[in-house]
Amino acid sequence: MLETPHVAVGIAIASKIPNPWLAIPLSLASHFILDKVPHWNPHLYTETQKLGRPSKRSTTLAIIDISAAFILGSAFAIKALPNWQMAVLILSASFASVASDVIKYPYYYFPNFRPKWLVGWVKFERSMQVDAKSPFWGLLTQVLVIFAALYTLSF
Repeated sequence: MLETPHVAVGIAIASKIPNPWLAIPLSLASHFILDKVPHWNPHLYTETQKLGRPSKRSTTLAIIDISAAFILGSAFAIKALPNWQMAVLILSASFASVASDVIKYPYYYFPNFRPKWLVGWVKFERSMQVDAKSPFWGLLTQVLVIFAALYTLSF
């Protein structure tokens, strides 16, 4: 799943469960649950196996997605101010929700840095993914996750 839906869910969890001892682990766990929802991703792994690195198109999509996720998390953290505890919790839960993916980026972009633990993590994460039948349906599920997460913030 793209990073933005994960961050939206992390924000919702932090906002509804203001206890960091619960919200942060739940945000981390939500990552693995969301990866079981059929979705579409840029094919960083496949391209790395075939080309030695992700394509420029996939890299551009990843940068756009990471930027959107960062902006979304930052916007909600800023909105929480002057409550610094909530702002930090939102940022922490946002990061926890994508940490599992962030760990993988060196594998794709630094081919000389592929320790066994990282290769194992990439393979584990890949085994968790459920691909949608088409990019349309795979993107639609992610848009719905974002809207559902943000909708929960309205009550």
